[in-house]
Amino acid sequence: MRSRRAGSGRRGRAVLAPLALLLGLAQAACGGHEDRVRTALHALDRGAPAEAIAALNEQMEVETAADLPALRGDNALLLLDRGNVLLSMDRYRLSARDFGAADKSIDLLDMSRGAADELGKYLFSDDVGPYKAPAYEKLLINTINMMNYLAQRDLGGARVEARRLAIMQKYLRDHEEETALIGLGSYLAGFAFEKSGQPDEALLYYDDALRHGPYPSLRLPLRALTRGEPRSPRVAALIEGVEPPPPLGEAGEAEIVVVVGFGRVPQKVPQRLPIGLALSLVADDISPTDRARANALAAKGLVTWINYPTLGRSRGRYAIPTLRLDGRAQPMEQALDVEAQVRSAWKKSEGTVILSAITRTIARVAAGEAVQGATEAAAEDSGPLGLLAGLLTTATLSALDTPDTRGWSTLPARVAIARARVPAGAHELVVSARGETRRVRVSVAAGGWAFVPVMVLR
Repeated sequence: MRSRRAGSGRRGRAVLAPLALLLGLAQAACGGHEDRVRTALHALDRGAPAEAIAALNEQMEVETAADLPALRGDNALLLLDRGNVLLSMDRYRLSARDFGAADKSIDLLDMSRGAADELGKYLFSDDVGPYKAPAYEKLLINTINMMNYLAQRDLGGARVEARRLAIMQKYLRDHEEETALIGLGSYLAGFAFEKSGQPDEALLYYDDALRHGPYPSLRLPLRALTRGEPRSPRVAALIEGVEPPPPLGEAGEAEIVVVVGFGRVPQKVPQRLPIGLALSLVADDISPTDRARANALAAKGLVTWINYPTLGRSRGRYAIPTLRLDGRAQPMEQALDVEAQVRSAWKKSEGTVILSAITRTIARVAAGEAVQGATEAAAEDSGPLGLLAGLLTTATLSALDTPDTRGWSTLPARVAIARARVPAGAHELVVSARGETRRVRVSVAAGGWAFVPVMVLR
């Protein structure tokens, strides 16, 4: 009798141990990345960036913005978010540090692949594996960080970011993945080299910027930089008919560049899709075997929905910022439509994401059925506990399937730029975007320059 009780107790503990593990995993995985940034984004919506910083710090388990987190899990992404919010608060030094740390960490994550990661993505969820940044995010890390260095008048730091951006540009072009987001980065890189006294390098970057946009604000600077007949047809077309202006210093003038990022790109959010609709969307890509298995599971009522991420609504896509310089309106030109790039990239990958969700669902239900069958066979000895474990396995694996909603949540939806020659001295800038007004005072010497980034992330 004692032996039977002991054996029963051992079997009960054997079932309880994996059951407790699965339940713990389910509780940990019940929310995706969107849950980690929700409080911070709501704070930005209210125009409370300090509260957003505090919320991100809490998620990264650090006390203040001066602290760097352990770069594990999604912390590199949260660090990019904090860097963008710090930039919006004119805390350029800390913002540049956050961008630099996150950039290196995401590079390492992109190259890391392991059997455990692949198994987790196959059976549980895409967000188990390491985060792989899309091209537009990689480009914008260096582009936005150039703004931090230019705002601090650190031309050396800006040139480093420009060269990092050039490496990424070359990689994308070699892999036939072109993107218009290169335009603003090349514009800023050209500005950094121009103000560093390296006109030849500047002209190369400016020419590259013109491959992606008209940038009429470059007309006068390019006319001033160009000696003789321009070698680039794009530069020649832009400066045609423009008289060379006198050098800034001789004219007692300076330059001011204002870059305004506003709104936020659509965030990835979890979505439930009926299995029938999901199968129709990937009809050309799913294997006949997987289609048959999915239909069989659906007929049994074991699979009715799949979980996958989709893009939410945008914020500020059609807003138009305004700039007044010393009380007079200044034209602003669109430098980037980040949201268009985000939606284009998502459209290309959405089918693959849905197909992955279907395949993962099939594997998950098959695993649940196998465990349930084994525990039902042992139900006479283990009582209701074994049956409960089997019933919970499918539900637990379903709970673990959190759609991969990771992404750089604080990217502005659009970016505008203005550039003007002004008399040397003090000037007041008034920028209005998304219901906020920022006033900035700058003082520039003859022949000098000022760079003013403004981020309104709401």
